[in-house]
Amino acid sequence: MDSFVISDKSFNSRLLLGTGKFSSNALMKEAIEASETEIVTVSLRRANLSSESDQSANILDYIDGDNCLILPNTSGANNAEEAIRLARLAQSAGLPSWVKLEIHPDPKYLLPDPIETLKATELLVNEGFTVLPYINADPVLAKKLQDVGAATVMPLGSPIGSNLGIQNKKQIDIIIEQSTVPVIIDAGIGRPSHASEAMEMGADAVLINTAIAISSDPVLISKAFKSAVKNGRTDHLYGSHQVSSTASSTSPLSTFLFDNDSPE
Repeated sequence: MDSFVISDKSFNSRLLLGTGKFSSNALMKEAIEASETEIVTVSLRRANLSSESDQSANILDYIDGDNCLILPNTSGANNAEEAIRLARLAQSAGLPSWVKLEIHPDPKYLLPDPIETLKATELLVNEGFTVLPYINADPVLAKKLQDVGAATVMPLGSPIGSNLGIQNKKQIDIIIEQSTVPVIIDAGIGRPSHASEAMEMGADAVLINTAIAISSDPVLISKAFKSAVKNGRTDHLYGSHQVSSTASSTSPLSTFLFDNDSPE
């Protein structure tokens, strides 16, 4: 089985799902189940971490923690200090000591802050967290994050929610080539074909949110993304990627057809 490993955990699905923008928590739950994902990210600003359960508001009540790793994310944090505080809050509330680290102070483009991300990663790793940092497609930063103990690197394909696909292929190729930890393409993937392309490039996994959540049929499109990720991974492992500037016949004519001695 082609599983992949993050830190000390092994996963069969290479599709991660975000939980924002769904029209209802019930629909989100159906999409998660249809995708067969094993990692679901949850914004700590949306989760009810108090001891009082509120079925109408608490997103955590709609995620099966027995079949999915709930991955808290620090979306909305403007600096390392805010992100670290959110991660500690999740840990104290009993969520896994895993964190998808997001620090994007610019509200227009939501691009991650590389300096604050590196700072927060190092501090959280030292506190025992498994850190999955969201970054620009920056090979230098990716290596530095590995050096301080990041469990993965998560370069964006294009800005969050843009659905533009992978706009930084050359940089992502370098990140994949140099990485010693899993590379998860995060943000901007708007179609199943984008997800397949990411996997064909050699990414270890992809994270999808907006493209599924705003779809007219999130359950159906979740299944499409599931298949696309599997197909892209298969192509990466076993596909023929030889290219040529000339044609090559798949069924060349045999010379016996032109043999004058052959019977008429």
